[in-house]
Amino acid sequence: MALLAGDSEETSGHALQLAPNPIRFEPVSKVTHVFFDDTNRQVFAVRSGGATGVIVKGPTESITLDFRIDDKGSVISIKFSPDRRILAIQRSYSSIEFINFLPNAEPDNVEYSQICKGKTTKIQGFVWNRVSEITFVTDHGLELYQVLAEKRLLRLIKTYALNVNWFVYTPTDAMLLLSLGTLGNQLQPFSFKVWSSPVTHATSNERYDCNQGSTVQRLPKFEVDLPHAVPPRTTRPTLLERDVVLVGIYNRIYVTIMRHQPRSVGSSGAEVVLYSIQKDGPARKTDVLKLDMTGRFALNVVDNLIIVHNQALKLSAVFDVGLSGQSDGYVTYHDPITSPIPIKAFKLRVPVVPTRVSQDPAEVTCEMYSPNWVVFQPNVIIDAKMGCLWNLQLHLEHLVDAIPDKCRLVDLLLQRDANSKPVVLKVCQDVLLRTPPQMAPQPVLPLIASIFDRFNAVYRRLLDCEGHSGTVQVSNTSLIHTTLEGILPRCHVCVDQSDMYTHVFTILADRKDSTACKFLLASVTEYIRSLCQAQIPVQHYLYEVLINALVRNGSFYQLHQLLQYQVLTDSKPLACLLLSLEGVYRPAHQLALDMLKRLNTANEEIVEVLLSKQQLIPALRYVRNVGNVDGISARKFLEAAMTCADPIVFYSVYRFFEQRNLRQRGSRQFAKGEHCDVYVRHFELLFGGQEATTSDDKPLLTL
Repeated sequence: MALLAGDSEETSGHALQLAPNPIRFEPVSKVTHVFFDDTNRQVFAVRSGGATGVIVKGPTESITLDFRIDDKGSVISIKFSPDRRILAIQRSYSSIEFINFLPNAEPDNVEYSQICKGKTTKIQGFVWNRVSEITFVTDHGLELYQVLAEKRLLRLIKTYALNVNWFVYTPTDAMLLLSLGTLGNQLQPFSFKVWSSPVTHATSNERYDCNQGSTVQRLPKFEVDLPHAVPPRTTRPTLLERDVVLVGIYNRIYVTIMRHQPRSVGSSGAEVVLYSIQKDGPARKTDVLKLDMTGRFALNVVDNLIIVHNQALKLSAVFDVGLSGQSDGYVTYHDPITSPIPIKAFKLRVPVVPTRVSQDPAEVTCEMYSPNWVVFQPNVIIDAKMGCLWNLQLHLEHLVDAIPDKCRLVDLLLQRDANSKPVVLKVCQDVLLRTPPQMAPQPVLPLIASIFDRFNAVYRRLLDCEGHSGTVQVSNTSLIHTTLEGILPRCHVCVDQSDMYTHVFTILADRKDSTACKFLLASVTEYIRSLCQAQIPVQHYLYEVLINALVRNGSFYQLHQLLQYQVLTDSKPLACLLLSLEGVYRPAHQLALDMLKRLNTANEEIVEVLLSKQQLIPALRYVRNVGNVDGISARKFLEAAMTCADPIVFYSVYRFFEQRNLRQRGSRQFAKGEHCDVYVRHFELLFGGQEATTSDDKPLLTL
């Protein structure tokens, strides 16, 4: 049955949801086999061994390839190279066939093959390391080949002799894990990386294709605990491939071992054990996820969160190894961040025969946690019988109410991707804006202080990482790409001062009741305290919020104390705000002048303030004290003196500039470029020209 474009129900209320537009492919049947290439995130629908067609879809619905290949037997595995120019097909356990693809995405239909080494060797699978490099995983070890597409042949690069039970591979982190030993619990990791320079701990015979900087690195072998008790004289592997997943979390690679059943009578349920891959030593057991459930499980990773699905209960548990847990000094034990939650039901649209009543497609509700589901990393869920590939999505906003501990919730959100920033700010808004008046401000302040400290711990690390410790002009505070040590192992979201000002404090300031004003005062003060504790310079607009709140609350004494003892950092915008408050608090004018004087960079502003108050003699006195007499405009001062309508002041200012002219040019006359003719005539009108000049040329007012 052909499927139309599907969509999900309205997405509210569920934290875990399937992507609304799944990739559709032909469902599995007697003639159609379905394969998934996790490297390219593509689904292959192979009909009749390829003779009647191979349809490739992914990683998006718009990307589709349709071609035919010769039917030479059942296909075991099929994958494109990363550039999708070479198709590798496994039809037997002894060889791999290859087909080159032309630029128009059509096969050239000339196959060439490579047989594995050894007559008894069986190929368990293969992985593309890079565009032209492929690795055969056999029961006798690894065989690394370079694919020479133009010559249609493969060149052996290196082999590793190992007795392999099974393997898992993660293309995201280019890590291959082999199961060794009788019980299968000895694990051998190999790392395939592209390095700018050779790795220091890789031996010379482990490097190849040096021109491209590619290397295969054999990491130390390690042994893991078995998922259940082993009967004596067991000769078959008890650690199975289905119980092991390679995942990348917080820039580290983990081997996850699923223990589906309790290991002992005292155990409360299944567990997921995490071993952290180390470059300089064997992997270490670092974390245990306690499920408190039994049954069969599958695992996805979404935004560095581990999602463990339980098919029987149709629930999923969400874990964050970045949060604190119970530790015995070696291993940290984690509980789910919330109670297990279900994935939101998904409705798929399917075509129906049009009628007069309706021509819309019918909706079919998909079975959640279906036995037909196959899970791939990091967040892929495939239903081969329905013919759908979904990406599992996490909607953090629906987790907010499920986590009552707001500090832990903030820790969780700060470690998510940039899309969680609005959710973080919403949590902060809820704490501040939805606090009942009878609770504010004292009971909630410790919680607010803890949240602010978490924000600014990340903020401080961002400034350190970007090398801007002396400034807070951060251009992009959404992402921090550097691993951070301390409270948070890796932080993607940074809430800076502009975010708090725009999305929190200004909204709280709009509330007019007195309780809200007091709460705003307490909140802004606490935030400034947190910034200072983190040694982050406070931006002036936060001080403006604080000052305006103090004025609204009539707390002028507190305002005066904060300014007089320089608790608030001096700045020109803050001084301008104080000047505007003179009408409601007269000392604000002098406090503003004192602040401008302390800045040592606001001489012009101080003069302008004095002139605006018609304090011309103090302005000239200040100019003389700072040594800027030659740099000021005579016209500006003379115009202000004439406006104030005080002849004595005008006389003093006029004589002041006459003396400057005499000192600079040896003449009392003003230069034509100063445009002071009108003020000369005004002086002559008032004082009769030269007759009004005193014998000693001193102004009537002392400067």
